[in-house]
Amino acid sequence: MPMLDRSDDTARSADDVFSDRAVSRTVVMKFGGTSVKDLDRIRIVAEKVRKERARGQRVAVVVSAMSGVTNQMVDYCRNLDAQADPAEYDAVVASGEQVTSGLLAIALGALGVPARSFQGWQIPLRTDESHGCAAIESVDGQALLACMDRGIVPVIAGFQGVDARGRIATLGRGGSDTSAVALAAAIRADQCDIYTDVDGIYTTDPRIVKQARRLERITYEEMLELASVGAKVLQTRSVGLAMREKVHVRVLSSFVETDDSSGTIVVDEDESVEKKLVTGIAYSMDDAKITIRQVPDEPGIAARIFEPLSAAGLNVDMIVQSIGADRSTNMTFTVGKGDEGRACQILEGMRSEVGYGDLNTSQNVAKISVVGVGMRSNTGVATTMFRTLAEKGINIQVISTSEIKISVLIDAEYMELAMRALHTAYGLDASEGAQA
Repeated sequence: MPMLDRSDDTARSADDVFSDRAVSRTVVMKFGGTSVKDLDRIRIVAEKVRKERARGQRVAVVVSAMSGVTNQMVDYCRNLDAQADPAEYDAVVASGEQVTSGLLAIALGALGVPARSFQGWQIPLRTDESHGCAAIESVDGQALLACMDRGIVPVIAGFQGVDARGRIATLGRGGSDTSAVALAAAIRADQCDIYTDVDGIYTTDPRIVKQARRLERITYEEMLELASVGAKVLQTRSVGLAMREKVHVRVLSSFVETDDSSGTIVVDEDESVEKKLVTGIAYSMDDAKITIRQVPDEPGIAARIFEPLSAAGLNVDMIVQSIGADRSTNMTFTVGKGDEGRACQILEGMRSEVGYGDLNTSQNVAKISVVGVGMRSNTGVATTMFRTLAEKGINIQVISTSEIKISVLIDAEYMELAMRALHTAYGLDASEGAQA
């Protein structure tokens, strides 16, 4: 991949990364907004960085804005002009990370740790011109490496880069995670540690299923699927980049003492010790279901319906089609709740052209997904899911599958019941030691 040249890097397994203490390791430590929400938390983060450096590690740090600051900057922009120039919008919303990086560098200096802050344009981390959701095009890690070679800790403002015109461009939701992974790849770090408010990746949301347990390892593909269907721990773009660049990512808590066994590490499938049938279960309450009835059953009709939605930038997820007795077709699919209004407007605009009948929508739905690389070589995962839900009296409205994922759409009121029942059915409860 030309973006981040790691061609002379020798691949190392996760075991090598954790066990090799004879060689100084390079670690990127990323801290999210809740980890740096005030000066006391910034002092705690500085102490964590000091301890890591004291172990002989070469450390680079990536920080988010202090909790709530980015939202405040967004509100300022919207109050002045709801259609503000995207480049100026980015200049404002990126300021939170600039403040945090400077404050953490100051806190490290107070502990006797040499440090300096870097903004995205100073690295530089180059992006395209899609302000607000920019994609990373290249990262030059030389300035950071030179800084660490001099014994100085670089503290980097996440979430931001610089476009070809020299304007600040932000990376969108979860952008600081993506920044950290990209920088870790660019400087050939042994590991990228993502510090957050949870102590790792769990089999499911422990707030819903008390028997959820922390995973020691999870594959890139499993994490990518879980992130795409609702798991909030890591952002999809950062996981995809880590998978492409073979960056070991560890998720751990910034609120407790940690060691090399803490958290969850995301690795290649061949580095995962155990190929579980199901690794995790995720849910999403962010979907809306749209059904259009009595659609003419003729070639090209699906393209005529979904192409305008795609052209409008709407992401259609789960799709099911059925043919009625009158040979007309019913189509049901999901979009994000925030996109329901635009989707319906587009569909209404093509009603006479397509010639469909009724249009119905519902936001009272939940998407439940089971994920595991073991599905590739084992049968019966779907059967277990369908049987378990049937036993609980839960009706399945839509089904979607991939190689290592099965998702179903159900009534929202049954979400918690479904999560607990499936977690037990697949043997994921903490009290159970084996897969069902």
